Amino acid sequence: MTTITLQGNEIHTNGKLPEVGSQAPDFSLTTKELTDVSLQDYAGKKKVISIVPSLDTPVCQLSTKKFNDYAEQHADTVILVVAADLPFAMSRFCGGEGLENVITLSMMRDRHFGLNYGVLLEDGPLKGITARALLVLDEKNTVLSAELVSEIADEPDYEAALAKLG
Repeated sequence: MTTITLQGNEIHTNGKLPEVGSQAPDFSLTTKELTDVSLQDYAGKKKVISIVPSLDTPVCQLSTKKFNDYAEQHADTVILVVAADLPFAMSRFCGGEGLENVITLSMMRDRHFGLNYGVLLEDGPLKGITARALLVLDEKNTVLSAELVSEIADEPDYEAALAKLG
């Protein structure tokens, strides 16, 4: 269990993020086309996994826009935005904002992602969805960077994470 805050109030995740140098756990998440994908579907590519509580919040929207801009200039990297939102809502947001360079993935069918990555919120008003976190993986799914944002309302450290991609 890890302690973080939501607007200054203490809340807890179910565990810890995968450690730098470890292999990222596989997952089953749902795309906007309602198909399930795993980490292996992105084999051979560098990956940024932006874990957000919901694309219905301003900070999650802002980070998704920033990563979309990054992905536009870096075709060798896939940006995976993971949330508990339904694929329809995620797709509606990205479509409305013209975001075509990020891949949104929903936990609607399987919450094991949140459990296995240590980001599932165990208490507080957002219990059952994820904390905000950012992971960078190499082409072989080795974790290069892992940040659990200590205050959910804050943005992650984009520069430190993206610097790990070289």
